[in-house]
Amino acid sequence: MIHAPGDVRFETVADPEILHPTDAVIRTAVTCVCGSDLWSYRGAEPIVDPHPMGHEYVGFVEEVGPEVTALRPGQFVVGSFATSDNTCANCANGFQSNCLHREFMSTCQAEYVRIPNAQGTLVATDEVPGEEFWPGLLAVSDVMGTGWWAAEAAEVTPGSTAVVVGDGAVGLCAVIAAKEMGARRIIAMSRHESRQKLALEFGATDIVTERGDQGIERIRELTGGIGADSVLECVGTAEAMRQALHSARPGGNVGFVGVPHDVAVDGQELFFSHVGLRGGPAPVRRYLPDLIDRVLNRRIDPGRVFDLTLPLDQVAEGYRAMDERRAVKTLLKP
Repeated sequence: MIHAPGDVRFETVADPEILHPTDAVIRTAVTCVCGSDLWSYRGAEPIVDPHPMGHEYVGFVEEVGPEVTALRPGQFVVGSFATSDNTCANCANGFQSNCLHREFMSTCQAEYVRIPNAQGTLVATDEVPGEEFWPGLLAVSDVMGTGWWAAEAAEVTPGSTAVVVGDGAVGLCAVIAAKEMGARRIIAMSRHESRQKLALEFGATDIVTERGDQGIERIRELTGGIGADSVLECVGTAEAMRQALHSARPGGNVGFVGVPHDVAVDGQELFFSHVGLRGGPAPVRRYLPDLIDRVLNRRIDPGRVFDLTLPLDQVAEGYRAMDERRAVKTLLKP
């Protein structure tokens, strides 16, 4: 539960129950702290009352509502931070994170979680995966799916040059996505040695440590003075958005997936830049079957973004470690 900026507590609350016939209740196998959780933790988003936190999860089905026919207790499932019926027009168009019945998950740093729209949200694995796969599958429920959306929104293509702005878990997963989509050159913008090392292991070909105008100039130097084909903005600040837009070539594309805070785009500037801009909450459900297969087949290992593992009752330390940049991403074990 978060009570105030910097004040996260492990507390006992009532177990979740089936409230609607489309619900399921799962027992979490592992959960985690997201970089976006830090907006509230740092006071950038208001906290009116104490409330649960967390939107990333994998686990075991405990109970299902009467309209959930495709799932059964005991199955191991992966879901999305945005629930979806997976049948409405927006879902059919591939934007399940804009489902007409969407609900955003916000109670997942817990032992048990109620999942609305369970049939359209949860994907069951054929069998219970070994625990070594759980971190990677947990990453798929948000940061890997979000990094994939960043690459798709930025239209990364085989042989292209991609820039990744941000070296948190989403940015690092965006490097994986750009490589999987065939980018020839992947430039990761990072000032932290441990994250640079992981970005290179994930497929980055270049590291740029500069920020602001210097970072933009460095990108242009690396791209023949033109800019990159695709830029993946994975932060959500005004500086990151400006850096992304100015790092793309005319005719290039920016995919922005960092939750925007105080970001304003100059329409006149965008108009004359010929840069395409697309983003929003990632349609993770669209990607789940493919990304789950890639993890289970060991083609990708996004679980490596978890560099701190704690029991759930030490969640407060998990937030502190990420806030102080002592950890990229904290995995929590109930």
